[in-house]
Amino acid sequence: MTSENVKTLPYGSPEKIQRLFKLLFAGGIAGMCAKTTIAPLDRIKILLQAHNQHYDRYGVISALRNVVKREGLTGLYRGNGTQMVRIFPYAALQFVSYENYKKILMSQLRTSHPHLAQLVAGSMAGMTAVLGTYPLDMVRARLAFQVSGEQVYSGIADAFQKIWKTEGGLPALYRGIVPTLMGMVPYGGFSFLGFETMKQISLGYFPLILGKPNPKNKNELVLNIPARLLCGGMAGAFAQTISYPLDVARRMMQLSVLLPRSDRFSNWFQVLKDVFREHGISRGLYRGMSINYLRVSPMIAVSFTTYETMKQFLSLDTGIDS
Repeated sequence: MTSENVKTLPYGSPEKIQRLFKLLFAGGIAGMCAKTTIAPLDRIKILLQAHNQHYDRYGVISALRNVVKREGLTGLYRGNGTQMVRIFPYAALQFVSYENYKKILMSQLRTSHPHLAQLVAGSMAGMTAVLGTYPLDMVRARLAFQVSGEQVYSGIADAFQKIWKTEGGLPALYRGIVPTLMGMVPYGGFSFLGFETMKQISLGYFPLILGKPNPKNKNELVLNIPARLLCGGMAGAFAQTISYPLDVARRMMQLSVLLPRSDRFSNWFQVLKDVFREHGISRGLYRGMSINYLRVSPMIAVSFTTYETMKQFLSLDTGIDS
């Protein structure tokens, strides 16, 4: 959400609070729809990243086929229930913390560097959301890594209980948090910078094709929906390319007890060294990266479309000035 053309409401007013909850609800529904759409690709990514013994020799398409053959269509959605539980609090934390961080940073920078304020606020908000919901991501990864007939966990509650009791309580639920937080900084930063750069190029060189008049200011050009999807997809792919090895380290640490020689995965830097030494770059540090590229466009498309539909349904056609 941008700060242009927004409706200013008194701090703490019922209207503002109601609107905030509506936006959180709209974002949560959009996130759930988007994540469910790409859940099969997420499942395959986890299986390939951590070199599951049943799918280690497969690529993306062959792995998809073999999951269906071995576990049925429902196997493609293993762990997605936990993802749905996670997406609402994650979106809420990210939204609220972003608005607060941005407000503080903008006041400190005296609005002279708005892009820097938004960039830093986005990274900090992402880290805040990750810290608040990471145990759910841990459990979701464990459930998604399991295959039929070899289940260690029967569900979300069972996974939480076993991880807590047998692996060391709260620290176990946050195993892999360091590379996750480290990866969030470049991911959030380069996503923002990439999108802004692509937007400037699109409106500067292809205004008739990729732009449209702003409904609230006919003298201003904004990106049309296909252009937003294109810019967002390219920015997301670029950001994920930079931060992906840290995502691999996170998954390996989360799944350590389910992997051979689990003692090797206690330190994120050692994980990266071992993965590089044993599997190299394409089959190690960037294992499953092709799925990330396949995920970006449909995820953004579904998320954007659902979010706009929910905003119309909830009569949210203006923003909030925090």
